[in-house]
Amino acid sequence: MKKIFITFMFFLSAELLLAQQSQNITVVTKEGNKNLTAWLREGIIYIPIAELAKVLSINYFENEKTGKVELKSNYLLLKSTPKNPFLIVTPRATGVPKVYQLPTSTYVRDDKTYIPLLFSISPLEAILERELVLEKNNKLILGEKISSPFEGKQWMYDNPDLPPTTGYGITGLSITEKTNGALVRIHTKSRIPSYYSSFKDGELMIIFRKVNADVEKTSRSSVSGLLQKIETRNVGTDVEFKFKVGSEYSTHDVMNAPGSNDIIITIHNKVFNKNGQTNKSSDKWSFDVVVIDAGHGGRDPGAIGIDKLKEKEVTLSIALKLGELMKKEMPDVKVVYTRKDDSFVDLYKRGKIANENNGKLFISIHCNSTKKKPTDVNGTEVYLLRPGRTEEAIDIAETENSVIEFEDNPQRYEKLTDENFILVSMAHSAYMKYSEKFAELLHKEFDANLKLKSRGVKQAGFYVLVGASMPSVLIETGFISNKDDAKFLKTAVGQKQMAECIFSAIKTYRGFYEKEIEADLQ
Repeated sequence: MKKIFITFMFFLSAELLLAQQSQNITVVTKEGNKNLTAWLREGIIYIPIAELAKVLSINYFENEKTGKVELKSNYLLLKSTPKNPFLIVTPRATGVPKVYQLPTSTYVRDDKTYIPLLFSISPLEAILERELVLEKNNKLILGEKISSPFEGKQWMYDNPDLPPTTGYGITGLSITEKTNGALVRIHTKSRIPSYYSSFKDGELMIIFRKVNADVEKTSRSSVSGLLQKIETRNVGTDVEFKFKVGSEYSTHDVMNAPGSNDIIITIHNKVFNKNGQTNKSSDKWSFDVVVIDAGHGGRDPGAIGIDKLKEKEVTLSIALKLGELMKKEMPDVKVVYTRKDDSFVDLYKRGKIANENNGKLFISIHCNSTKKKPTDVNGTEVYLLRPGRTEEAIDIAETENSVIEFEDNPQRYEKLTDENFILVSMAHSAYMKYSEKFAELLHKEFDANLKLKSRGVKQAGFYVLVGASMPSVLIETGFISNKDDAKFLKTAVGQKQMAECIFSAIKTYRGFYEKEIEADLQ
């Protein structure tokens, strides 16, 4: 039976680059790494332009009285002015300036002029004549030498509304409306390497770098439902999409469409929005049911680890211990098991059990393993339902999804492949804020209270999570192909400690959940 798994590429938005308002970005050059001050304001990363010039060894002049900063190369001058949404690049030979209009102003902070980093990369690349790449792990990489857009007669760049001579990279878009949001497919000739997104005052802005769009074919003056309007404009070598959304907007995702160069944007309603009506019943959303899913079981042993340790036995033991803790310490919350013994349960039935019991939290417990045994790879992982970013995450999803080989009708899962997976998972995305919070709490508990290494929060396309319409996570409790992890997970003491960590995270999460629900229902 062919193993089915989902492969997508995701790019983190700039909001996730910095968790606090102030910290450093690492600038990576051939001469070594250097730290650069960064400031997060309303989801946009700003950096002091003079400090950047020092780090990148660019000649510059700074007027301390006015805050103006001028960067100088052998051929170009770049000028920035505080509280001004323009960067001006002027070739020394011609004196004819090119104006880069930024979607936000520069700012003065601590007597330094800060520029929005992502939107300023194109003019900075012109000065440096080198590629600048802003990566998701707080790294700004100084790349290979590139040609300046000011060479020859490429003066179409003087007007930011004109497309490059190669034509439009983005040729159009299509919209699919769903009861829980909208799916926008951006049609593009080539793969788009990066994007930036932000949300403010009912407007979702997404900027794609190094590509222009056919504005007429990608703008919409009137769209029904959650998505009300789409405005597109080309800004230099980039394109900016503005999506006007209604008050029920909750979250969004941007991803490469499987099997093509297109971009998929999903825009989701709030969790309480159903068929356009807001349910104000607090009873419906009270934290009263937790669903515990012990992975595998019956004819499906799951992974086989050191000394023939079976995943299905470890997961069941942890699930039962967690349930007992719940009943003792949180008796007002009903515990629902997808299995309480060594029985086989289809993946789709696990989500069905959770939904039929009106679960408020779905926890799927598993063990990790590698093909090579023993292995040095070790530690816990917490997974969210999103298409996998890494080959490792994809491999894990493939392994967990392969349980369908034991089912009578594995064909039922075909509908979750490719773009249909995106449509199905849109409903789950409405709960993502809650899933992310619980995953974060689990990671902190594991990191602080277990001797096992915590490998953090990740994402992958698990079938078992798709079916549960509620906040959900999948826990990989450790690698049973690792001697130390297997020894820990095999013992009742280790299983009890794992259950205690999960329960502690549930207690903290419950406080967060109830506070958020109360605020949403007011």
